[in-house]
Amino acid sequence: MFIILLLLLRKFAWGPIMNMMKEREEHIANEIDTAEKNRKEAEQYLEQQKEEINRAREEAQQIIETARKTSEVQGEEILSSARAEAERVKANALAEIEREKDLAVQELREQVGTLSVMIATKIIEKELDEKEQEKLIEEYVKEAGERL
Repeated sequence: MFIILLLLLRKFAWGPIMNMMKEREEHIANEIDTAEKNRKEAEQYLEQQKEEINRAREEAQQIIETARKTSEVQGEEILSSARAEAERVKANALAEIEREKDLAVQELREQVGTLSVMIATKIIEKELDEKEQEKLIEEYVKEAGERL
């Protein structure tokens, strides 16, 4: 009976069970291969991402360095421009001061000339003694001072 059961099991059960085990083994092997393939792809993708991150960092560093250099150049240009403008304003101010001084000197000369003529005219009109001439000069100088 045992042998018959064994023969029946071998004929009807053993073949399908072995086929099922083979299929299961092949399925597991395929799953392992697929998992290994996916793992390798993930590692490659991870390596690519690391390379891209490194490139992005290098580009960012280059951009920062370029911006720093540009800002330094612009800062120097601004300082140079400001210095040139200050020198120009200073030169203009000095020229204006010189013009005003020349005008004041010229005006003063004209007033002195006018006063001299007025004093001479008064002296000629009157023959005055020395005290009266000094008094007259002081009055005209005082009068000229009030005009200024």
